[in-house]
Amino acid sequence: MISKALRKWVAKAGAQIQYIAPGSPWENGYCESFNDKLQDECLRQEIFYSLKEAQIVIGLWQTTYNRVRPHSSLNYRPPAPVSYPDLAFRLPMAAAMQ
Repeated sequence: MISKALRKWVAKAGAQIQYIAPGSPWENGYCESFNDKLQDECLRQEIFYSLKEAQIVIGLWQTTYNRVRPHSSLNYRPPAPVSYPDLAFRLPMAAAMQ
């Protein structure tokens, strides 16, 4: 509903809307950057023998990406720094995977 009204308003103003098709990561730099990092840092380094193994490995990578890995856009800080109770929870799980 809102998008139709917005398109009409923009057309009246004489401007154009730049459209990004859903599921088109090559048109969105943030998605493309994330997908490249996921492939390079996780998926290309692992062979998954079961869905459960893939879920655990990707989950650990996601936690590292969000809580440990520094992000340049955040002045080289993680978006959600790890807390000690969370770290204590994750360490036994990581040790079990090795």
